[in-house]
Amino acid sequence: MRLGLRLTVWLNVTNFTAKGMHRLEKTSIISLQNIAVSFDGEVVLKDFNLSIRDGEFVTLLGPSGCGKTTTLRIIGGFVKPDTGDVFFNGKKINDLPPHKREVNTIFQKYALFPHLNVYDNVAFGMRVHGKSESKIKTAVNEMLNLVNLKGFAHRNVNILSGGQQQRVAIARALANEPKVLLLDEPLGALDLKLRKDMQVELKKIQQQTGITFVFVTHDQEEALSMSDTVVVLDKGAIQQIGTPQDIYNEPKNAFVADFIGESNILDGIMHEDYMVEFAGHHFKCVDKGFRPDEPVDVVIRPEDIDFVEPDASHISGTVTSVNFKGVHYEIIVDVRDFKWMIQSTDFQEVGKKIGLVLQPDDIHIMHKSEYSGMFGDYSTFSDEMDEDSQPQSEEGEVEN
Repeated sequence: MRLGLRLTVWLNVTNFTAKGMHRLEKTSIISLQNIAVSFDGEVVLKDFNLSIRDGEFVTLLGPSGCGKTTTLRIIGGFVKPDTGDVFFNGKKINDLPPHKREVNTIFQKYALFPHLNVYDNVAFGMRVHGKSESKIKTAVNEMLNLVNLKGFAHRNVNILSGGQQQRVAIARALANEPKVLLLDEPLGALDLKLRKDMQVELKKIQQQTGITFVFVTHDQEEALSMSDTVVVLDKGAIQQIGTPQDIYNEPKNAFVADFIGESNILDGIMHEDYMVEFAGHHFKCVDKGFRPDEPVDVVIRPEDIDFVEPDASHISGTVTSVNFKGVHYEIIVDVRDFKWMIQSTDFQEVGKKIGLVLQPDDIHIMHKSEYSGMFGDYSTFSDEMDEDSQPQSEEGEVEN
């Protein structure tokens, strides 16, 4: 987790607080109730329940195979659940085909028509619905202005850049005036700088149109910077739903804490309210409501740890590696064979003995879960992100 990501979360939450609190009062536009889906005997979603409010930017976030793409396809009508119901504005739509739903989908591969120019690509859906050419012309021009492609109407889509092709796909989807826009990893094919630029553009478009966006990604920073609400999934189940700040600062279990940024996750004992023991020391914390002496998971974010001279009153360890990350150093410290990650602008030499200092609000306490003990020790590094760098659907199909 870079230090900049924490600032990104704060800025996004500030925007949510200032401009988005009214969303909490909006009614549900999509409701998935008791959904279950299996492919070839393998459970993809189980007892899945999700409500999406009108006008929200909602992100489904999780590793490959967690069920996020299947959830999107159920909303779009491309997958019918084995059990459970799908509601749109309170009306059950299980048997409603995709083309009759007030929903449009943008896939990672934009599926533009190569034999049509930009104008005709954007106009295609409106022509299918029988709109007049005068209305189509007005709508196409409005959409191209919205996505910053004014003057591109007669361009060949095959010579456009990836970002420009994506904008055409967005314009085509919005031209049909959907109530909900589904976006399945639409930024995955773009380079890093263009991807960040398009994150800003997509959020801007969503705010301007007021259309509900349901966005699928495995990229944590993308989810935190763009979303009003983040839905974290794993193994076909929702692990946590909340604002970006909720998800980052108050993870519900070790999976969420590890997947959303970097976390040191240690075994601890919650002796009483506001008092926890871990790493051989007792600490004041801000958590309460646990049983006396309850075993817990303790989460410490790498950027929340400060250095002091080592002594008996502090957690102490030896620096085993230092990597420069541009705006900070990523430092691994061995404490009793548990390797902590610290992110700091202060350089530390490999082999140096250092102390670690924590404040009460740097410590987050979680109940034990099925994920306890699986994450948070930097003795080894996960190859999870390498696996996720080539996203595919839960069914193993190439998106088209």
